[in-house]
Amino acid sequence: MVGCRAIEVPVAPRKITQSAHIIHADQHGLKAEDFDRHALSVVYRLQKHGFAAYLVGGCIRDLLCGLEPKDFDVATDATPEEAKAVFKRSCRLIGRRFRLAHIHFGRDVIEVATFRGNGRVHESEKGRLITENVYGPMHEDAARRDFSVNAMYFDPSELTIHDYHQGYEDVHAKRLRLVGDPGARYREDPVRLLRAVRFAAKLNFQIEADTLAPISGLGDLLDDVPAARLFDESLKLFMKGHAAASYRSLDQHDLLRHLFPDTVPALEVADNNGLQRMLAEAMANTDERIRVGKPTTPAFLFGVLLWPALERQAAANRQQGMKPLPAAELAADKVISRQVSRISIPRRFSVPMREIWSLQPRFNSRQGKRAQRLYNHPRFRAAYDFLLLRAVADPRLQNLADWWTELQELDPDERRERLRSPAQRRAAGAR
Repeated sequence: MVGCRAIEVPVAPRKITQSAHIIHADQHGLKAEDFDRHALSVVYRLQKHGFAAYLVGGCIRDLLCGLEPKDFDVATDATPEEAKAVFKRSCRLIGRRFRLAHIHFGRDVIEVATFRGNGRVHESEKGRLITENVYGPMHEDAARRDFSVNAMYFDPSELTIHDYHQGYEDVHAKRLRLVGDPGARYREDPVRLLRAVRFAAKLNFQIEADTLAPISGLGDLLDDVPAARLFDESLKLFMKGHAAASYRSLDQHDLLRHLFPDTVPALEVADNNGLQRMLAEAMANTDERIRVGKPTTPAFLFGVLLWPALERQAAANRQQGMKPLPAAELAADKVISRQVSRISIPRRFSVPMREIWSLQPRFNSRQGKRAQRLYNHPRFRAAYDFLLLRAVADPRLQNLADWWTELQELDPDERRERLRSPAQRRAAGAR
């Protein structure tokens, strides 16, 4: 393996528990019909062909927590090729380092993973621990899963949960605990740092002490995670109804700077905590919109998260003699360019984010064609919501925000009259 060497990992070895604690239906209360019907059919069909097969991970955890699962994964001792032979044309094999079987039911896809075993461990030049992907028995697969609450297996035929690492106890204790040595598990996959924050926020769990201790000191590992993967993880952190708790925890554990490296310095040098209030309000608003089923977009939330960096860069540009508008435009270019190297924000979000920013100065014009064009702009509502958040950070903007709020409450004729400039009123009177 290029750039890696085989090592004796200088941490406690991953604990391998060969026998599972079997939890029966009269204890856990789950029923087969609680799970996705396509996932059940995959399990039943694999079992019918003589393979061990289970529902695994987050779907069991969420059901035990009283939540509705979004994903239903299957684990089996069938190899990908054997799964392909069972499901034939409905199965597609994906992946290189570790192949997975995707079973298609129209637009629905059930992911099937073969049990992973304990491969050799290598250390990269940047300190990552890389475990070779090999197949193995179920108890080794359980030891390779990240958190104990994600290392449970449900057999819908027997209605039993197979629990190798006390995940069932941790669910009921509302405790998030890594399987194995925390330092090594984070070095295997630094995104687990973010997953610890996200699961604790989503489930309202406490991170167990040993799992929590290394987090703040290992944030540098995130700097080598692909930007596209960090974008996907950011959506899970901020767009799933627990943005406020995720943001607080990321900030508390010094991880925020590794996702938004220009934002944190801008917040630290601000004269007051207004920008912090703005971000906190945006997170709470996003959570509330998701709770009541209103639409949300990453463009808006990323726009808020990057606003402190934009303000700081624009101010620096003005100090160099640039006029406000080109200073803001150049600042947007620089902030977005630097950010996408850390979190790969697709253009379908970065373009509307930039439009929301560019509309902000236009709120200062309250009459005439410029104000009328702003009100009729497709992104007026998002830009207006952004203005309200800016007023949280800077109370001097509150009168402006109130004016645009009142404008939207007028009937159409009154609104048109309010937006007319004196010249437009004189011209209308002359006619």
